[in-house]
Amino acid sequence: MPNNLNAAKRQRQNVSRRLRNRTVKSSCKTAIKAFEVALKDNNKEVAEEKFKLSVKMLDSAAGKGIFHKNTVARKKSRMSAALAGINA
Repeated sequence: MPNNLNAAKRQRQNVSRRLRNRTVKSSCKTAIKAFEVALKDNNKEVAEEKFKLSVKMLDSAAGKGIFHKNTVARKKSRMSAALAGINA
């Protein structure tokens, strides 16, 4: 239980922000999984489309501070390498 009004307000803010962050994180993970499914099916066109969507969502999440920028860079790099592997 918060002991003062400021702590109560921070608690309310943290709840709403945690929910918002969780939805963004979940949608990013879903987009990445869709990309991985397209890779597994060797569907190059769909994989490229899902890659672009995933990168956009990851960059947006990094800008909001949900993911660290280096984490996003690592994920994008690995996805890009996987996409290049399907092109070869």
